[in-house]
Amino acid sequence: MLRSIIYLALLLTTAFSAPHAMAQVLAPYDLGGASKPRPDMKFREANQYKRVHQTALRYILRDELDETQAFLDKYLVEHPDDEETLYMLGILHARRGDIATSQAFMERAIAAGLPDDRLIAGPRLMLDPLRDTKLMQRLREKYSHRPAHGPLLGNVTDSAAAFWFRTVADNELQVVVHDVESNDEVARSPQVRSQPGEDYTAVVTVDGLHADTEYAYTVWMDGEPCQSNDRQTFRTLPAAGQPSKFVIAFGGGAGYVPQNERMWNTIASFDPQAILLLGDNVYIDDPESVVMQQYTYQRRQSRPEWRSLTARSPVFTIWDDHDFSDNDSWGGADVAVPFWKKDWVFPIFRQNWANPGYGGGDTQPGCWYAFQIGDVDFIMLDCRYYRTDPRKKPRTMLGPVQKQWLKDQLTEARGTFKVICSSVPWDFRTKGDSRDTWNGYKQEHEEILSFIEAKNIEGVVLMSADRHRSDAWKLSRPNGYDLYEFNSSRLTNQHIHPTMEKQGAIFSFNKPQSFGLVSFDTTAEDPQVTYEVVDIDGNKPHAITVHRSELQR
Repeated sequence: MLRSIIYLALLLTTAFSAPHAMAQVLAPYDLGGASKPRPDMKFREANQYKRVHQTALRYILRDELDETQAFLDKYLVEHPDDEETLYMLGILHARRGDIATSQAFMERAIAAGLPDDRLIAGPRLMLDPLRDTKLMQRLREKYSHRPAHGPLLGNVTDSAAAFWFRTVADNELQVVVHDVESNDEVARSPQVRSQPGEDYTAVVTVDGLHADTEYAYTVWMDGEPCQSNDRQTFRTLPAAGQPSKFVIAFGGGAGYVPQNERMWNTIASFDPQAILLLGDNVYIDDPESVVMQQYTYQRRQSRPEWRSLTARSPVFTIWDDHDFSDNDSWGGADVAVPFWKKDWVFPIFRQNWANPGYGGGDTQPGCWYAFQIGDVDFIMLDCRYYRTDPRKKPRTMLGPVQKQWLKDQLTEARGTFKVICSSVPWDFRTKGDSRDTWNGYKQEHEEILSFIEAKNIEGVVLMSADRHRSDAWKLSRPNGYDLYEFNSSRLTNQHIHPTMEKQGAIFSFNKPQSFGLVSFDTTAEDPQVTYEVVDIDGNKPHAITVHRSELQR
């Protein structure tokens, strides 16, 4: 722990004063059985928009400023007035110490459409040279009376709601909930102060609400209603354990692509009661860089389409390889080795969401947790933190603590449906011979499914992401009922994976971008769940309905 704290301190204090300190700090360290991060390999994929400006930032962090200039100048010729390129040129010139040129590029970026909160939210280390400019002074004043990012709804239940924010300074935040018709105050959260050590984020929770009820809310900062405080609404979840009808959206594969950010508007048009993001939510691919992680989260959080959706519909998230480390990676069995798992990736993930839980907390970090919507149980898995090398025995994807937790959750669950959400596909056919899916962990896969059968646990549905398409699969089980898997992971990505009908998928859809819309009706005589593929334009090319009677022996 001490060594990792020193790593972070050196990173934050020397990134600008000593150009190569970061490379020296991140010299060989103990991997503890984890795969070695390969950011250089991934950042060569600059043909995908989500990678272009990460490539530029990587150059800047290495102090390869001439290379950055050449790379960005070439891209700007081909893409005039691209707002993210102008922003990154502003970062570059700030690093050079040319503050006037940096400010000019930032002004151009804002004029081209860049949300101005990007200059306030961060990464603060990169923007610090601009702190005394008139532009930054103006923006600090503007955002001294409103959050820079958020509100983002997270852990909503049948009686409470959690709201996530990022602010400019360490501000007191509060949410006031109102009756949607009379506008009378219903509940008020405690005041919570955003913390510098948490990247100026805070989660505010309001309790004492009624189930399945629409409410309005307003945000207060430092004891006063926020400026430009638009009246927002949200709905609490149906009563836990009670029959209900509701709709959720799910998916993954959400790299930052400006022309595809309208996907969040498409999802919003279906008004889901929850959104499940099952990994590859932002595509960082650099666990060794705090700055890269912050930058990649913050550019998504600034998008108006994202902000509008998440201010109304709660988001429940887990990570996958591109959020946790890099492509097809594993974290190893050790809780704290390599150091970046527990000290950087885990806390930064936690700083950017408002989930119901985070594995076993600080002593057993992770992104696994469970929650209920009506009488449907959702079990969210962490498929990366404790994953071991699939080429070496013994192999595990979940690790012993999480695997026992999963068995306990399945044993205790009383919902009509029990939905197990994995960031990688359950069906072995989804990715050929790749060991990155459950195909690489066949023994543990069989252990879990055999446990379901041995305990006679009915109503299990599988969900997953990772593949850049939307599929439905049926896993035949000789000693139990067949299991259905709903898979979707091309929310905004440009890159696609081939369709899989020939490999046995019930259906498979890869273009354009899509998400899964899942409707539950547990009030019916034979309860049912329907999975519809919805593309970015709102079309529904495929659907499947599974009845509860099919999910039992």
